Amino acid sequence: MSSIGVASFVFVCAFGGALLGIYLQRLLPNGHLSHESKDVIKLGTGLVATMAALVLGLLVGTAKTSFDSQTTGFQQLATNIILLDGALEAYGPEAQKSRALLRPMVESTIERLWPSDGSQHTSLADAEITKNGRAFLAAVRALSPQNEVQRSAQTQALQSAGDLARTRWTLTQQDEDSLPMPFLVVLAFWLFVLFTSFGLFSPHNATVITVLLVCALSVAGAVFLIVDLDQPFDGFLKISSASLRNALAQLGR
Repeated sequence: MSSIGVASFVFVCAFGGALLGIYLQRLLPNGHLSHESKDVIKLGTGLVATMAALVLGLLVGTAKTSFDSQTTGFQQLATNIILLDGALEAYGPEAQKSRALLRPMVESTIERLWPSDGSQHTSLADAEITKNGRAFLAAVRALSPQNEVQRSAQTQALQSAGDLARTRWTLTQQDEDSLPMPFLVVLAFWLFVLFTSFGLFSPHNATVITVLLVCALSVAGAVFLIVDLDQPFDGFLKISSASLRNALAQLGR
């Protein structure tokens, strides 16, 4: 789901509700807009506004937590890659074959997640990434340590490789959209009801309509940020590849 598309839908619901309220104000008999009616409507819309604010806060928190979690996950991937390369270096020249497999594996992962040609990115669960990872792990396991230093280095390398695999699959699960669509639909309906009530009792002048327009844009902007944070590779707010690229630059040093 596109962040711009969802935000546009929310804006249409909100501002469209305000215009509908202004239109209904002209159609409804005066008795429907009495002070008693206004009091009841204000109570109802106050409840709706409170629920909408709670849901907006919940969605913002969920999206921000998901984005931060994935950012931290890629930093952990980069750290594990550097530790893995260091362990293989400590093993000695016999691990050179394994080290040679590590660099193309990282380069392939970066290219698939952040394509240089601007094409659609793939998931960390991509078959090519899995194939490269298994080939690298097999090469590390095939090492035959001849002394205590090499045994310790191989154990450390296998541990780092295991941490790398766990972090990768955790990130793969988090890559799925964490925002439930029913939340956004219900939120859009509540905003429609809320802005309809605003328009129902608003005077007909350019200032009021401008304020309602700005308010609708504001809530649509909030929804845009929520959805965009939930799409860390597709939206405008993307996870940086800097951590993995920095790790790549350290390999072989």
